[in-house]
Amino acid sequence: MAKPSTGRVTAAKVKPAASPAAVGKKAKTTAVASNKKADAKKADAKNAGAKKAAAKSAAPKMAAAPKKSVTPKGASPKQAASVRKADAKKTPAPQKAVAKKAGPPKAPARKSPPPIKAAAKTVAMKKTAVRRPVIRTAMPTPAARRARTAAAPRKSASAPPRKAAAVVAPPPKPIGNPPQTFTVSHLNQDDFKADGLRAYAQYRDLGIAAATGGLCQAHVIRFVPPCTNEVRKRHTHAAELQLVYVLQGWMKNEFEGYGEQMMSAGSCWLQPSGIKHTVLDYSADCEVLEIIVPADFKTEDLT
Repeated sequence: MAKPSTGRVTAAKVKPAASPAAVGKKAKTTAVASNKKADAKKADAKNAGAKKAAAKSAAPKMAAAPKKSVTPKGASPKQAASVRKADAKKTPAPQKAVAKKAGPPKAPARKSPPPIKAAAKTVAMKKTAVRRPVIRTAMPTPAARRARTAAAPRKSASAPPRKAAAVVAPPPKPIGNPPQTFTVSHLNQDDFKADGLRAYAQYRDLGIAAATGGLCQAHVIRFVPPCTNEVRKRHTHAAELQLVYVLQGWMKNEFEGYGEQMMSAGSCWLQPSGIKHTVLDYSADCEVLEIIVPADFKTEDLT
């Protein structure tokens, strides 16, 4: 409720008026402050614009959504349905992502070879390969080739042709053994003669050399005592066969490789051709039978 009036009039309080200098100073201060505020607002607006521009450039542009038509107030349900159908036709159908067909794998790109550097001006020493010795096997020469080479030797261009040497055919060997004749020899003391190979022995020829045409020789040797250094000479015989049989007494010999051998009545030995041997001693009644092939053989004294 309003206070009742007392009927007294009160004097209004009046503020004292400011001086013109104070008013000018205040107005100047207010203007400076307003200018600063205006500059700050401009700087803020400029920074905000730069940030928005940067955000727009960074963010992907979105397609603008189609505007929907507004259904008027008080429209009937049919009108609202028709408006919705019109909006549905305006909105584009979502596009399906087209799947890219996978093509054949691409071959990796070939790298270009590195640039060839300039060769240094140095001479590289080549390593000498170790050579293996070649083993050559001599192949046998066929018989036909040997005969052809021997008959017609190669002719050189510089050397004059040589005349073939005359080939002397060896004398033909007799076919088979010579004819033999029957012979017989009986003991006769007058048949022992000192006309044989050794002077210290007497020989009885049994006539086998003449009966065989020189194929074989057979004789009885009777040694004459004493046994001297002349008897002990070392010697060899070149014969195809030499067989000795002791008829009586004894005889001591030395054969190369077999040493000393004591032969007595009934002993028999075979001397290979060329064997070195020596008569060391014999008894006073020593007699031996010697058979030699061929009848004509060679004897060589060594000492």
